[in-house]
Amino acid sequence: MKIINVKARKLLIVVDMVNGFAKKGNMAEPNIQHITPECERLVKEFLEKGYQVIYITDCHKENCNEFLKFPVHCVEGTDEAEMVDALKKYQDRVIVIKKNSTSAMFAPGFMDIINQMTDLEEVVIIGCCTDICVQNLAIPLANYFDEMDRPVRITIPMNAVETYNAPYHQKDEYNEMAFKFMKQTGINIVERY
Repeated sequence: MKIINVKARKLLIVVDMVNGFAKKGNMAEPNIQHITPECERLVKEFLEKGYQVIYITDCHKENCNEFLKFPVHCVEGTDEAEMVDALKKYQDRVIVIKKNSTSAMFAPGFMDIINQMTDLEEVVIIGCCTDICVQNLAIPLANYFDEMDRPVRITIPMNAVETYNAPYHQKDEYNEMAFKFMKQTGINIVERY
């Protein structure tokens, strides 16, 4: 694992900007690609300012439990589990955490990093999908900081998160609901960061 900047005041978490959601595969949604330039801009900005950046990547074993609920996707060792090219080029400068569920909170090593970053003032979360993996990280992380009495603000820039369209899942509606749920828990929802 890369060295953690434990004194960083800000942390950028890029959630699931992987090929299996943005480019190809059973769970791919080409619409997600439109946030890639904004995600890249934020990664570059955070790195230039010396802040910490974490990539969360969906990465599953072939017979994982999640495949009982969702189609097979982002299997470890496949191209689907790789970051999109625009972000992959920064991978040697960030910490990469692989997750096997819809919440990075339980990914091995994630909370160790959060607990080591004792000067943390703000966490910015970007990526996909707004109403699943982004929300499933933001709300429990906000609850954790409250439980620990850590005054860490969580910010979600609306132009750097996205979800998918499907007959039973209209992206605009689900984005709006996710923003409302997150805002109710005290998460800072902004147009752009």
